[in-house]
Amino acid sequence: MSEPVERLSVFQRLMAWVLGIGPGIFAIGYTIGTGSVTSMTKAGAQFGTHLLWALGLSCIFSGVLLEAFGRYAIVTGDTAIHSFKAKLGLGVGLNKLIAILTIIGVVVAQWTALSGILGLTSNAVWETIRMFVPELRPQSYWPILAIAALLILIMYLFLLVGKYSFFEKVLIVFVTIMGLAFVISMFIVLPSPGEIAEGFIPRVPNVPGGNLLVAALIGTTMTSPTFVTRPLLMHGKKWTGENIREQRRDAIMAAVLMFVVSGSIIVTATGALHHHALNINKVLDMVTTLKPVAGRFAVVLFMFGVMSAGLSSTFPILMVLPWLVADYQQGELDTKSTRFKILCGVAAIVGLTVPLIGGNPIIAQIATQVFSIFILPVVIGGIIYLINKEAYMGSLKAGKWLNIGLVLAFIFACVTSVTGVRGLLELIQGIY
Repeated sequence: MSEPVERLSVFQRLMAWVLGIGPGIFAIGYTIGTGSVTSMTKAGAQFGTHLLWALGLSCIFSGVLLEAFGRYAIVTGDTAIHSFKAKLGLGVGLNKLIAILTIIGVVVAQWTALSGILGLTSNAVWETIRMFVPELRPQSYWPILAIAALLILIMYLFLLVGKYSFFEKVLIVFVTIMGLAFVISMFIVLPSPGEIAEGFIPRVPNVPGGNLLVAALIGTTMTSPTFVTRPLLMHGKKWTGENIREQRRDAIMAAVLMFVVSGSIIVTATGALHHHALNINKVLDMVTTLKPVAGRFAVVLFMFGVMSAGLSSTFPILMVLPWLVADYQQGELDTKSTRFKILCGVAAIVGLTVPLIGGNPIIAQIATQVFSIFILPVVIGGIIYLINKEAYMGSLKAGKWLNIGLVLAFIFACVTSVTGVRGLLELIQGIY
């Protein structure tokens, strides 16, 4: 007599599905940080659901790029930066220049974003504490700085473990909390289905700051480190050509989750802020209208999402420089060397800049997200060349549909870069 099959609960199924995500969890961590939360929330607050189309396209193209970089890695066994240096066919000097410029572009964008991320996360923690201890002063410098220092120290201590599998588990915890917090928040203030559907009609808001916000929203979703580090993560996962289906499923799941979580933030901001004609000037503005609707629970819930988003991005950003340096030199994933520990420590110190100077983390996040889009066309151009070389890929080189997706992603990235330039010029003109 056969034993009865044990039925899994909904929660157990959800956790099994989340745990089934592999290297894609790093893609979500890199993509949905407090920079993404800020851009999505500001987009929803100012324009409602009108920019869901831009988010949707960004996630589709992100899925295409994750598939391309992942496929290249498991078929060739090589990594992105190392291949840019050795295999682009532009000559030794130019190949090295492109590889180095890619590293610089990615690291500068990520490190400048890290400072804003830590500033926003520490502010979110402080504002959450103030919800229960209202006697505490708002925007208090020393407590916020202490929180920032404690958070970055904890992240750095996690990194000293030096195991890919441990890094993956840490990110799964942060991303799961973040996703649940934002999706539940969305249902608390859910707009009408018709209003959500209107968001998929392409348009750029013709208002001051519209170009900058669109570029920031796309820049925080189609972010270069998500793609150039993916081959390294294939190495860490020990995936080979036999795992091509797992790699593709992982890329699709990552892109879908990016859209679900980021879209829930836009929709939440639409219901909580846009419908009440409120904009974002400080961290608590993100959830200020949730309190009358659902009480402190909703505020704390959204803040937990913000904090988890910050930690899920801080963790991989600290590793981006040592990873890319090792990629350039050896084409390997470095998680244990002395160089890894030192460079992660330098990144941690850089991350304390905004908390130290007491800058506005909202402004810092919007501005830094735009810079990440300028290196993206170079990254996409590189993988288009590599994945179409039969000498490297054999019969698994890019087919018609993948190439169409890559070319469209390249055009989209170039248009977004131009939009970002216009947005930055508008910002500079507004300042001076």
